[in-house]
Amino acid sequence: MKASEEAAPLDPPTPARSGRQPPQPHRVPRPRLSRPPISRPQAIDFARLSLTELRVMSAAGREIRECYRVLAKTGDNIVGEVLRDQGVFREWDHYPHDDAYDAVTHAQFYYHAHPAGQRAWTEHGHFHTFLRPRGMPPGVRPADVPPPADPPDPAPDQACADNAALSHMVAISMTPLGLPVRLFTTNRWVTGETWYRAADVGAMLDHFVIDHTRPSWALNRWISAMFRLFKPQIIALLHARDRTIAAWRPKAGASLSVYDDRRLEVTSVLAIDIDRQIDQVEAALARIG
Repeated sequence: MKASEEAAPLDPPTPARSGRQPPQPHRVPRPRLSRPPISRPQAIDFARLSLTELRVMSAAGREIRECYRVLAKTGDNIVGEVLRDQGVFREWDHYPHDDAYDAVTHAQFYYHAHPAGQRAWTEHGHFHTFLRPRGMPPGVRPADVPPPADPPDPAPDQACADNAALSHMVAISMTPLGLPVRLFTTNRWVTGETWYRAADVGAMLDHFVIDHTRPSWALNRWISAMFRLFKPQIIALLHARDRTIAAWRPKAGASLSVYDDRRLEVTSVLAIDIDRQIDQVEAALARIG
């Protein structure tokens, strides 16, 4: 089933409760966006991808379409799965409320929405995805950058001392139809992550797997497959993220770390289309024969 054959539109988020501030560890109160320049990576040349890479991406595309097929049979979609039985969908709140966390792979994600005046674009909401240290490849270490001015509190259930320095991987922006429309990266202060170099985060991508049934088996299979289908683009976004940080550093000034500068929120962004990506992968495989 193609992505364009999804279910009915979802309801928009309800405003946060009066006076409520986004709680730690992954939500920080935001100023109104100043819209600094955002890096957009160059298009991927599918002809330069290896046969192995293309086959992995092709399998991921089939997995995603299978998730859409089974959800469509009951009129459901990806975002509806994460909001199921979670009560009123409120701005800033995490869905699921305790995040989705795989205690074996140490991959983690949540879905949420910003208030309308604090969104960088039109969307229903977005997924933030993470990997904790116990799930990272051997030898990966946090980047040598200044510590945060206001360190977030650790998440008590997932963050033992040796597992607290989580890395934000990529965010996935979703439409009211429950479809992914863009990928983007963020500055460190946005999610309270520990900063890792782009090359190291790229090495983590294959390790992001949510391999259980909560909050939804179809959702977990879908979000894991998104990392395989769009791996080249995510790597490009991560390097664009680091270029944005380097270019913004002089603007932050001597007294403020660029990673704490609330004027810089989104660091790279790329529009995506599931069906087009799958078609390009299959065309590249056909050319190889």
